[in-house]
Amino acid sequence: MDPDKVKTIVNWETPTCVTDVQAFIGFANFYWRFIKDFSKIITPLVNLTKKSIQFKWDTTCELSFNALKKAFTTAPVLRPFDWNKEVILETDASDYVSAGVLSQYDDNGVLHPVAFFSKKHSATECNYEIYDKELLAIIRCFEEWRPELEGTPSPIKVITDHRNLEYFMTTKLLNQKELHLPSKLSLITGTWNTS
Repeated sequence: MDPDKVKTIVNWETPTCVTDVQAFIGFANFYWRFIKDFSKIITPLVNLTKKSIQFKWDTTCELSFNALKKAFTTAPVLRPFDWNKEVILETDASDYVSAGVLSQYDDNGVLHPVAFFSKKHSATECNYEIYDKELLAIIRCFEEWRPELEGTPSPIKVITDHRNLEYFMTTKLLNQKELHLPSKLSLITGTWNTS
């Protein structure tokens, strides 16, 4: 990032009104692809801009603001996507956000991020069971990086922290929400790892 922009971020004063928060969010949104868990980090600030919420800067907002400032100045360097290298997709879901990291190993065997993704859940999605949220995170990442993932010659390694998703790939008993998912997940030709 440009040193002048880094200085601007480091010196950015704590917002005191909705307009200040909107200005910071406007700046931050340009860099969402470069920051892991961006949607999760920025959610408290976005919530402050809702008309139904009275502006109240609290500890959660301060933590969010400072975490973003730190992420802007210390974000890892993303590597360009290499069509000839193995692809690792790490996904995760929380109560409110789906997220993923697309990574590849360099020639020395060191894993580097290629891209980050995060998206806030809709009100309906927030009510999903954690199993379905984890599955949603995988689907969203495959939709986001479809050109890269469809074009890679090697199998895609999907890493998720929800062991029950291994069962999904072989089960024949799907609930109503899951009936349309096998076609969306047909792109996955690799392995599933859970931690």
